[in-house]
Amino acid sequence: MPTTRFRIQAIPRQVYEPFLELSDLELTHYHARWIVAEADLEFPCRVSLQDAKQGERLLAISHLHHDSASPYRAAGPIFVRKNCETARPEIDEVPIMLRHRLLSLRGYSEDGNMLCAQVVEGSKLEFSIADQFQFAAVKYQHIHNAMEGCFNCAVQRIG
Repeated sequence: MPTTRFRIQAIPRQVYEPFLELSDLELTHYHARWIVAEADLEFPCRVSLQDAKQGERLLAISHLHHDSASPYRAAGPIFVRKNCETARPEIDEVPIMLRHRLLSLRGYSEDGNMLCAQVVEGSKLEFSIADQFQFAAVKYQHIHNAMEGCFNCAVQRIG
């Protein structure tokens, strides 16, 4: 088992709470829209860190996931399930949503510059997290879907 401890962090529900009651027309002002999951395991919610079930309603919206004063500042599309709660994984816990995906793990310095990146099977994610955190300069990480490139969640070093 890896020795570096970590905690995976979901996007807090309150960030998108105001949007969850908006109509389709109102959401167009934010370049967002409601969608319906076409299949299980294909629409990962970034708040609950759970896959939506087929037929479930989700908000598709752009999220500024790396708000840094660096060239690596970035935003991208995410899904938020209509009726979800913010996930709070335990220390060293990897949510099931990440286990079945091919992921891109990106390690960042305190000033927001990317220091390392690797593609990893979700089933081995904790080992790659630990590998990147072996470098003291890596202060936090972001997990993206490797194929689509969409942000999933952040990872904080513990201790």
